[in-house]
Amino acid sequence: MRAPSQDNSSSPGLIRGMGLGSATALNMIDMIGVGPFITMPLILGAMGGPQAMLGWMVGALFAVCDGLVWAELGAAMPGSGGSYLYLKEIYGPQKMGRLISFLFIWQLSFSAPLSIATGCIGLAGYAAYYWPNLETVYAARNAVVHIPWAGDLQVSWIVTPGTALAIGVCALATLLLYRRITVIGRLSKVLWIGVMGTIGWIIFAGLTHFNAAQAFDFPAGAFTLSRGFFTGLGGAMLVATYDYWGYYNVAFLGDEVKDPERNIPRALLLSIALVACLYLVMNVCILAVVPWREIVQGGQNNGGLYVVSLFMQKIYGPWAARLVTALVMLTAFASVFSLMLGYSRVPYAAAKDGNYFRALAKVHPVYRFPHISLLALAVVAAAFCFLRLKDAIAALVVIRIVIQFVVQAVGVIVLRVRQPEMPRPFRMWLYPLPALLAIAGFLFILFNREHWQKEVRYAAVILLAGLLIYMVRAWRGRQWPFAAVNSSP
Repeated sequence: MRAPSQDNSSSPGLIRGMGLGSATALNMIDMIGVGPFITMPLILGAMGGPQAMLGWMVGALFAVCDGLVWAELGAAMPGSGGSYLYLKEIYGPQKMGRLISFLFIWQLSFSAPLSIATGCIGLAGYAAYYWPNLETVYAARNAVVHIPWAGDLQVSWIVTPGTALAIGVCALATLLLYRRITVIGRLSKVLWIGVMGTIGWIIFAGLTHFNAAQAFDFPAGAFTLSRGFFTGLGGAMLVATYDYWGYYNVAFLGDEVKDPERNIPRALLLSIALVACLYLVMNVCILAVVPWREIVQGGQNNGGLYVVSLFMQKIYGPWAARLVTALVMLTAFASVFSLMLGYSRVPYAAAKDGNYFRALAKVHPVYRFPHISLLALAVVAAAFCFLRLKDAIAALVVIRIVIQFVVQAVGVIVLRVRQPEMPRPFRMWLYPLPALLAIAGFLFILFNREHWQKEVRYAAVILLAGLLIYMVRAWRGRQWPFAAVNSSP
């Protein structure tokens, strides 16, 4: 079987047009996006009070630990594809690494569109502040499929006018990405200014109207170390993990970053540090103005997500609420834009390497970007806009932890053992402690939540389906593990 990379040998290459500023800006707008503006009801509801701030604090610690994993791997192996390249090299390009890297791309075909869809759903949720009819439910269904030995697989979907708006946002981002990476780098800086301006205004408003008694209105037994406390912490950390994710986006664009050995680790760690500080200050400020019980109640049933709009309305009145709603919608769109840019490069890298569907390796003849991969990503993301926000976030985080993050954190240790002489422009601080802490944190999130089995079943089904598809492709192409068997004497 000829690899797609051979078929595209004459295709134009990618452009190294992003410096440290553009890379950090893209990471930050990807991390912030709409997440912290729409997930406050979810994270507060998980722990039942302001003690949910622990979820963001612990989540920041694990983001740094996992960020160090990405930083070491990204500096050592810069290139389009990120985890695809790392997993293949760690576990053997022609052996187990081929299977694991394929499974990563396979799960990304679900988790990346889920991530994009949450941004689109969040934008539509804030638009409902202007047009409440966007939350009108036309249809809502729960489908259950019984899987032998695994239990019931539940899928819920909902149709509202906001669903159509979310799909439209996805289409607009795709249209804007049809241009050169150098133009996108400049556009990312403009979007970054909008994101930082929005958060800065929120923090200023909160600090000048700060009510400490309300911000720290903990319910009775809030810090009692019971089973319920740790279950709630697991649920809060799952949401916080979603809010922090995006710090690795620059690793997917390694072929388009200037001086990647230096700029990838710097952009990763700088964006995590800045965003963690902004999150903590911003959320405490909001709690100091809007009672946490009101936030939890307003966010029930996939509605009332516009917490920041209510925050500004209480301080300055309707005009400020309308303005900040527009700014949050811009922030949400910036996140969708950044996510689609980064993730579209990953299937492209795998297809070019001959380990995924051939068509995804095509590069646009004029603008020189992987346009088929981008379009495929957009179509699946549009389909996921029919999910409820809470379900989309939970499925996204669990699928990615099971099939990517844990395997990669283990892999950075494996690679140190197997290839100690490999050049590493950036080496993980306090190795291997950050990798071990990242693994422990991910496992805690997986199994210390209410109804954790639901999303784990999703991940198991996707994993098994990916294994089956890989084995069929490998058998037809006489690749590992069948090539090893056939070549034996």
